[in-house]
Amino acid sequence: MTLTAVLVLAAGTYAFRLAGPLLRDRLTLSDRVKLLMTTSATVLLFALMATSTLTKGQGFAGLALPIGVLVGGVAAWSKAPFVVVVVLAAVTTACLRLVGVS
Repeated sequence: MTLTAVLVLAAGTYAFRLAGPLLRDRLTLSDRVKLLMTTSATVLLFALMATSTLTKGQGFAGLALPIGVLVGGVAAWSKAPFVVVVVLAAVTTACLRLVGVS
């Protein structure tokens, strides 16, 4: 059952990725629609980040995780290497939890 679901998901993903180059010349979008699509992708990513940062299970994740993500975001904004961003976020969260901040 799981293998079937993975194969269906893989086929659907491949079909969506293939549709872009195949339909690029057949479909023209206005500049307004292109802007809305870019904005909606950004909003969706921020919503996903906020949901995964602020919640754990059915409740609030506590302050350590959002602060760790914030530190990682500041490091990414200052163009730190990806490994440094991840390590800073993880170390910040771990240290805050170690001192008792949930």
